[in-house]
Amino acid sequence: MERVLLTGLMKLELPVRSICICDGGFVRWNGDTYRADDEDFGIIVGFQALTEGTGDEAPAGVLQMAPPSTAAAALLSTPGYQGARLRLWVAEIHEITGTVIGEPDLMADWQVDSTRLRIGRGTRILEIGCVTRGQRLMLNNDGNALSSAYHRALHPGEAGLDNATGLTTDVAWGTASRPRGTAGA
Repeated sequence: MERVLLTGLMKLELPVRSICICDGGFVRWNGDTYRADDEDFGIIVGFQALTEGTGDEAPAGVLQMAPPSTAAAALLSTPGYQGARLRLWVAEIHEITGTVIGEPDLMADWQVDSTRLRIGRGTRILEIGCVTRGQRLMLNNDGNALSSAYHRALHPGEAGLDNATGLTTDVAWGTASRPRGTAGA
């Protein structure tokens, strides 16, 4: 009788490198090596399950890591890492060969939202708040702004709006006239 082992795999894709962690030993899969701990960022100590969102609230979850130092926690909390992709899988492992059987089941495809460092007596836990990648669909996009800063963002070096003060207009930038409603039903 052949036995199959289960393992959890986590891949956090930071702009500078990926962190690949599993829940014990090491596993090679899909060109990456997942280890029980990351030499720079520590180990996973737990996670809170993804909660369902309602209305305009996105589903969210929290991954808890034990970084080896406060500096490592600060590095993981770098603002540029917000939005980094974090995926969790459950994989079946062949007991004798240690290879992944088939394709692991993707359990979460999140993006990093925020971090919170909790320090206690003899403990240092970095909570990484994550939301689903679909949250981007809920972002407000109010359109372009008729301002010097926005104009320079589109046309660097162009100073045409620098001295324009007191601009008040109800016309959206880029339209010929304000929207009109229909009269009658």
